[in-house]
Amino acid sequence: MHEHVSDQYVRRAQQDGYRSRAAYKLLEIDERDHLLKRDMIVVDLGASPGGWSQVAAAKVGERGKIIAVDLLPLCPIRGVEFVLGDFREEEVLTKIENSLNGSKIGLVISDMSPNISGIDIIDQACAMYLAELALDFSSTHLEPSGSFLVKVFQGRGFEEYIELMRNCFSRVVTRKPDSSRGRSNELYLLGTGKFVSGV
Repeated sequence: MHEHVSDQYVRRAQQDGYRSRAAYKLLEIDERDHLLKRDMIVVDLGASPGGWSQVAAAKVGERGKIIAVDLLPLCPIRGVEFVLGDFREEEVLTKIENSLNGSKIGLVISDMSPNISGIDIIDQACAMYLAELALDFSSTHLEPSGSFLVKVFQGRGFEEYIELMRNCFSRVVTRKPDSSRGRSNELYLLGTGKFVSGV
């Protein structure tokens, strides 16, 4: 609790009006890689409490579209359409596709994490499973040359996952934002230039 309260990014998020410190991770990555563009369509998987959606909505502008998806409720954000539910379920996918109305997605962002059990081997397996689902969603719904940003954790399955991404994207790089806690083994993988054929 002390670490959270004294965290500079937690304090900055409160001052800047962001819902979570995670907003600065996306801001840092976007400053380097210029992912978020005016008028683009973005899907935010695992969006709650909404820090990444806030950043994305501000970047794409009023003519862009942000579709946020989460199992947990999300307080409304201007310019963000929210779908409550598990994106693995057909009903939720249908809602996303209806919102897209035939358009392809320019960018999928995923900051999802599993509920932590404290058992490393289980937590890592759950985290990689979520990342694989997000990649599968991206390979199906991204426009050709679209991009995918996903949180992963170093450990079992990490190298295999990178290879899966390389089968989908022309360029795959790792990112560790300064706002990511140093003791955390989280990394972000960025795939750009989606192959037309997908996986």
